[in-house]
Amino acid sequence: MRRATRVGVFGLLGSGNLGNDGSLQAVLGYLRAEHPEAVVDALCGGPEAVEARFGIPATRLHWYRGEYRTASRAGSIAAKGLGKLVDVFRTAAWVRRHDVVIVPGMGVLEATLPLRPWGFPYSLFLLCAAGRVFGTRVALVSVGAATIRDRPTRALVRWSARLAAYRSYRDAQSRDAMRAMGVDTTRDEVYPDLAFSLPAPRVSAPSDAPGPVCVGVMDFHGGNDDRARAEEIHRRYLDGTIRFVRALVEEGRPVRLLTGDDCDASVVAAILDAVDSPLVTAAEPASLDDLMKEMAAADTVVAVRYHNLICALKTGTPVLALCYAAKSDALMDRMGLGAYCHPAREVDADRLLAQFRSLEQRSAELRRTLAERNQAAVRHLEQQFTALTSALFPAAGHTHALREAP
Repeated sequence: MRRATRVGVFGLLGSGNLGNDGSLQAVLGYLRAEHPEAVVDALCGGPEAVEARFGIPATRLHWYRGEYRTASRAGSIAAKGLGKLVDVFRTAAWVRRHDVVIVPGMGVLEATLPLRPWGFPYSLFLLCAAGRVFGTRVALVSVGAATIRDRPTRALVRWSARLAAYRSYRDAQSRDAMRAMGVDTTRDEVYPDLAFSLPAPRVSAPSDAPGPVCVGVMDFHGGNDDRARAEEIHRRYLDGTIRFVRALVEEGRPVRLLTGDDCDASVVAAILDAVDSPLVTAAEPASLDDLMKEMAAADTVVAVRYHNLICALKTGTPVLALCYAAKSDALMDRMGLGAYCHPAREVDADRLLAQFRSLEQRSAELRRTLAERNQAAVRHLEQQFTALTSALFPAAGHTHALREAP
């Protein structure tokens, strides 16, 4: 009798980011449908949350529990340094127990938000290096990537990608970025984000009267290269968003504020404080399913976070994107809404309102476009899962050869 395949999933999962957990949900759905015999567990940021929600065993990603707190005292600096060493052996031992490790989606090869090289990039490198040492197939599945300027971060990301047995990207820009950073992408494919494989809620027929507007917010301070002006960027984004919400309320439109990560609660509080109206309410979504239900009930969505955009697009709701990275522009263009992008770093409330009104005028047309693009995305992801089975589960009767890393 053949031993069950041991599959690990890896990433900042269960840490409060709904997009990351949605990617995990999609991969677990694939595994349970196509490989029900597989034994699955996780090495992740929030093991308790992953175990409670997804019902799989989970191990904490870092030995040092204060990994994501700034170390200012000698004791915490020493503990964090020791943790980096301990994590070498913890990660290697975990990887060795598996036949396959999947990194499900997420922007694991980018630094479009503030990121230190010895944080997640270091953890990903340990994973991929251990996979190569112990013969465990590591797959980076529909991941995001971007050209990285910081040399230590770029080196760790580049070697992680080179050491992986399988790579696919969620947009062509990601693949181009890895090629530009010295990774051979000849055999790498581009597929939609994994969240497009999740089931969408039933969408109510839009009424003639103006309905609610969902505004997805973000605790946005710019990216890795914007640290010197992070507060200025945050203030401009917040001020512009507040002016936009206030203008909608003055027109009598109900506004529903949505988050995509636990850290976004401060932005919701600031908007509610600045726009004191019963027309402005806030939701506390616990999953992408919750986000999609909120957005399916809306006439229009305005959002920043990448997976908030995906949830709106998945439900077929016209969405205006506040873009902070090329991935958002690429996503909107692929789904037929490329004209409805606005820079998150330079929110201009008047221009945003003009774009919003244009979007609503074309709502019926854009809903038809989104229905067609969503069907195509689902079909493309079915091809992705077929390719993944061939690459990672050869014992299941597939003979697809794995890539040899340079």
